[in-house]
Amino acid sequence: MKYFAVFLSMKDEGKSIQYRPDHLEFLENLRNEGTVLMNGKFSDGSGGLVIYKGDSLESVKSIVEADPYIKTGARSYTIREWEMVSNHDF
Repeated sequence: MKYFAVFLSMKDEGKSIQYRPDHLEFLENLRNEGTVLMNGKFSDGSGGLVIYKGDSLESVKSIVEADPYIKTGARSYTIREWEMVSNHDF
């Protein structure tokens, strides 16, 4: 299993506010499935970060593109494979 850091950059603040509940529900469902490891917003309001677990960049990209924030144009995204180092088991 690989980890992917997905940066969700603000494109449209109004849409971000409007679709926030849908986005959070989307992430909660994926967290419950074990696909999302963690997520959070940047304190400066510029967007947020989601850490996904997946088999490949392509599989994570297809999930990210189903996020209401991406589907509605509220946010843009950048994906980077991430080599996590932790003292904790997730």
